[in-house]
Amino acid sequence: MDMRRLVGRNVRRIRKDKGLTQETLAEVSGFSQQYLSDLERGRRNPSIVTLYELSQALGVSHVDLVQPDGES
Repeated sequence: MDMRRLVGRNVRRIRKDKGLTQETLAEVSGFSQQYLSDLERGRRNPSIVTLYELSQALGVSHVDLVQPDGES
């Protein structure tokens, strides 16, 4: 299981479920839109702190970002 891709898929799914664009999430989270784009494509290896901060911005548990999604 590639955790970078899993986290990226989860971030994208949750962001879209909440009706947020990458730009809006960037404003709320403090991360750049480019970073979020790379993250969602599995090109970034986020730290635990990053996962926590993204989960707070998305209004979900940090565990939701690393939960297996069945696509692995």
